Parts: sequence; C-alpha cells; structure tokens
Amino acid sequence: MLSLNLRPLSIMSKRQRPIQSPPSTPPTPQTHNPKRPKTILKPTKWVPLNLTQSELSLPLTFPTGQTFRWRQTGPLQYTGVVGAHLVSLRHLENGDVSCCLHHTTTSETNAKLALLDFLNVGISLAGIWEVFSASDSRFAELASHLGGARVLRQDPVECLIQFLCSSNNNIQRITKMVDFVSSLGNHLGSVGGFEFHEFPSLERLSMVSEKEFREAGFGYRAKYITGTVKALQLKPGGGAEWLLSLRKTELEEVIETLSTLPGVGPKVAACIALFSLDQHHAIPVDTHVWQIATRYLIPELAGARLTPKLCGRVAEAFVSKYGKYAGWAQTLLFIAELPSQKALLPAHFSNAKESKAAKKKDRKSPLSVVD
Repeated sequence: MLSLNLRPLSIMSKRQRPIQSPPSTPPTPQTHNPKRPKTILKPTKWVPLNLTQSELSLPLTFPTGQTFRWRQTGPLQYTGVVGAHLVSLRHLENGDVSCCLHHTTTSETNAKLALLDFLNVGISLAGIWEVFSASDSRFAELASHLGGARVLRQDPVECLIQFLCSSNNNIQRITKMVDFVSSLGNHLGSVGGFEFHEFPSLERLSMVSEKEFREAGFGYRAKYITGTVKALQLKPGGGAEWLLSLRKTELEEVIETLSTLPGVGPKVAACIALFSLDQHHAIPVDTHVWQIATRYLIPELAGARLTPKLCGRVAEAFVSKYGKYAGWAQTLLFIAELPSQKALLPAHFSNAKESKAAKKKDRKSPLSVVD
C-alpha cells in the first residue's frame, strides 16, 4: 500500500496548459415557470478561488457522474447550488478557477467557505496524484491529460437522494428525476436559462407521496425515496445529523449501515461514502470499474462474471494499489473511460483497449451490474 505524505493545498507554481472544453451538445434550458416568484440575483462579480486547473477541472468534475445538480451555463462555466448558495464557477484563460456568488442568505465569507468545503480543497489533488504517478506510469500519463478531476464533498442527504435516482438508470433520466426533487426546495434564481433551487429538507421530501414520485417518472425508485426519507427521520438527532456522523466511521461499517436504507446496495452506498462521507478509499464497483480492474489490476479475472464477492476483490485491488485515496484514483480511471473524455486522450489509449478487447472477445462472459 502506498503511503501518502500530503502537503496542504496551495496555489500551484507550475501551471498546466489552458484547458479545452470537451465536445458536448449545448444544454437545453429548462422551461421558465411564469408563476414562480422571481429571485433577485446579485450583480455579476467574479473573484478568484486560488485554484489552478491542476487542482480543479470543471469539465472533468461536474458532468462526470458525481452530482447531477450542476449545469454548464457558459464556455468552461458551471453553475450549481451549495447549501443555500447559488454559485457559478469558470476557468480563466490560464486555467485558474474563479467564482461568482449569485445568491446567498448568509455572508459572502460563509458562502465561500461552504463552496471550498464542497470542493474538498483541504486535500491536495496534485499531491495525491504525484504519489500515484510515481508508482504507476499509466496513471501518470492519464493524469497529464485529465488533470484536475476532483472528488467532491457533497451534503450527504443530497448525495444519497441523487444516487437513489441513479440505480439502473441513464444520465438523462437521472437528471430529470433530480431536477424534480430539487424543484421542491426554495427557488434561488435562474442562470443561463436554468432554474436553481436549494435542496429540499427531509421534512419537505416527506410531504411527497410515493404516488406523486411515480407520476413524476421515478418508477420503482419512488418507494425507495419515500422509504429512505421515513427511515432517516427516525434516526437519532435526525437523518441529516446521523448521516454526517458516518464521516467518522470505518468504511465497512458505513457501507453496511447505508445498505440498511431502502434501495441502497453496496454500489450506491460506496458512491455516497466516497462523494459525501470522507471515505476516500471507497470503490463504487459497476461493470465499467470491473473492466478497468480486470484490464489493469486483476487481469487473472478477465472474462469472469461480476458477482458481489468479486466486487470485494475489485475494491481490495484498488486499495492495495493506491492506498487510502484509492477512490480518487478510481475516479480518474473511470473518467478516462467516458466517451466524452476519450477525445482528450492520445489515440494509443483507445487502440490498446480495442486490442485487448479483441483478444478476449470469444472467452468473455456477459457482465452484470451489481448495485
């Protein structure tokens, strides 16, 4: 296992080249609701966050499956909600990140502190990747092309509800469901044609029936959301406080505890643990991560069928290779497999994958997604 001696996050002296926006289709603005009360937004004022591209790449962090509440509202600009704060982030020409606070119910100082906490800036991404790259040449090359793919530190309730929507689902439908849930919260304003809301409280979510969720297109996930909301409300101190307490618990217990909630299996639990509960070595295992693992970490299992037991083998393989920040390494390797990011990689990465896939095509067994 690697040992990490991480320095506090600081402004990086060596800047990477200015980032390029990955190819994507323009976002479709949400329909404006004329009955919605208008929220007066602050005048546009951009301020630096003292984050370089090597610490935070917006296109490699927000639209890559960690959260479904942020929208691209301009070239290299993303807008979302942190608590009760409506915020936009964008890259300057040199790659540095600046932010604009559109709306907040507290001071700008508190809003910025909440944003930095959400961005997990207490952890030096460059410091982690330097250690990984020293012992893994492939990771080093990927990192040089996909710099700044950061793991977020989301609100646990918000993260949990989002990933209940993600079970056996696609990005478009997940986003639609999360938009519906978000619309139940306080309206904070409109940016780039998109409406933004504070995430609803558990009390507000408890007022929505399973039937209403089903009518909104949630299908069987409706009972998971209503059941989980009820279960959380019964927890000591309230569900939000109970979830936050899991940040100080061992990963194995966190996974077991979260899996007692309706609709939460090992994969969803690992996502919540990694993206909101400070469990930096949590490994969400699906068929994509399984393929990455069998290609580079445990090739002896290539062609086998993914089972719950083998999910454990995958997690162990990542932790053995990358140590206590294995989840961050897995996040980069996962992002490198996304079609939207392959255009940023040299051709030999794709060629190598195609060659290996062709060799084992005949002996490959069907894979199953394990949630």
